[in-house]
Amino acid sequence: MVFESLAEKLQNSLSKLKGKGKLNEKDVNAAMREVKLALLEADVNFRVVKNFIKKVKERAIGHEVMDSLTPGQQVIKIVNEELTNLMGETESKLNFSSTPTVIMMCGLQGAGKTTTTGKLGVLLKDKGKRPLLVACDVYRPAAIKQLQVVGKQVDLPVFSMGDKQNPVNIAKASIEHAKKNGNDVVILDTAGRLHIDEDLMDELKDIKTNLTPDEILLVVDAMTGQDAVNVAKTFNNELEINGVVLTKLDGDARGGAALSIRSVTEKPIKFVGMGEKMNELEAFHPDRMASRILGMGDVLSLIEKAQANIDEKKAKELEKKLRTSQFTFDDFLDQLEQMKNMGPLNQILEMIPGVNSKQLKNLNVDDKDLVHIEAIIKSMTKKERNDPSIIKGSRRKRIAEGSGTSIQEVNKLLKQFKETRKMIKKFSGMEKSMKGKGKMNFPFFK
Repeated sequence: MVFESLAEKLQNSLSKLKGKGKLNEKDVNAAMREVKLALLEADVNFRVVKNFIKKVKERAIGHEVMDSLTPGQQVIKIVNEELTNLMGETESKLNFSSTPTVIMMCGLQGAGKTTTTGKLGVLLKDKGKRPLLVACDVYRPAAIKQLQVVGKQVDLPVFSMGDKQNPVNIAKASIEHAKKNGNDVVILDTAGRLHIDEDLMDELKDIKTNLTPDEILLVVDAMTGQDAVNVAKTFNNELEINGVVLTKLDGDARGGAALSIRSVTEKPIKFVGMGEKMNELEAFHPDRMASRILGMGDVLSLIEKAQANIDEKKAKELEKKLRTSQFTFDDFLDQLEQMKNMGPLNQILEMIPGVNSKQLKNLNVDDKDLVHIEAIIKSMTKKERNDPSIIKGSRRKRIAEGSGTSIQEVNKLLKQFKETRKMIKKFSGMEKSMKGKGKMNFPFFK
């Protein structure tokens, strides 16, 4: 879970205030001590923590809380608002001011810059743009080949002039290539180093001077915590970046970098990497992230994921099958595929309001369970998928062996599927009955 450790500690600290009918300064101070400790343990910059606690306390001890009928909720609201402000208030969008728009990607080796270049290309392509990926890293062995592999994987063109050319010349030539081939966005994958040095910065400054990019995005690894913040500060001082892309945020249980970068650099986080797949780069919404940290969910992101991954035509066909009790294992498999495209289950569940970090732990959600279910269904014949009632002893054994699971797992899935169909049939019958009596229909079947 994103910010797992921090989210759990903050939610525990603030939950103690919820049940209190009245709050005094002592209650607020005690809660803020725990919040401060949670932020420091999450590797948030200590100056950032100090300013954050100061702002929250000033507001929490004021009239808006002390005179409120629900003071605990008011404190949580203040923490939510200040967390949002800390991370940048609103989404910071890319600047598309020229044709082609030039986006310069920079960062140290190992942060995931080349992969992120491809992911950004996918994101822009999905929004109707025609990106061109440009291989400007002529130093790292196989860097050009890596970008070409990424480009082929996501069906995006890659411009390269080999590893003997000057990166500035490659970047200039890519602009002309883009104009001739109708590419409206050029994404430059520049060279990185294992550490910041003068040669690296001089080269990046040369590219900036000669091309005047519309966006300079710094790619940093969220899991490196304060190191990521220090790298961002140095790059910003040298290059004056436009924004930051945080990679591996899905694996960062603490979240110190995400909470510190904006305050330290005064530059926004524009995108976050939420997984290894090429479609798992997301625009960063500070308000939504703050709500997720505090267990308030993120309904807007959940809706956006659903709209992007669920086929509307198939959804209507499924509704028709549900109404007529024709739901089969093939339909179930199709729904499973669409759900998997939305991302890891724990990330989806943490977007639901009211599901806090403790509940997620208790749920023990494992994406491997979906893999097992998929393997079981794919081990069935077409006839078995359409009519599971024929799956008896020998068939169950064959399916278990074919899917690499156990007979118990096959039995469990068949039982769940049977119960689901019975429930659908029951609701469908109730709906018909209600219609006949002229009463209100169930919303699910509207």
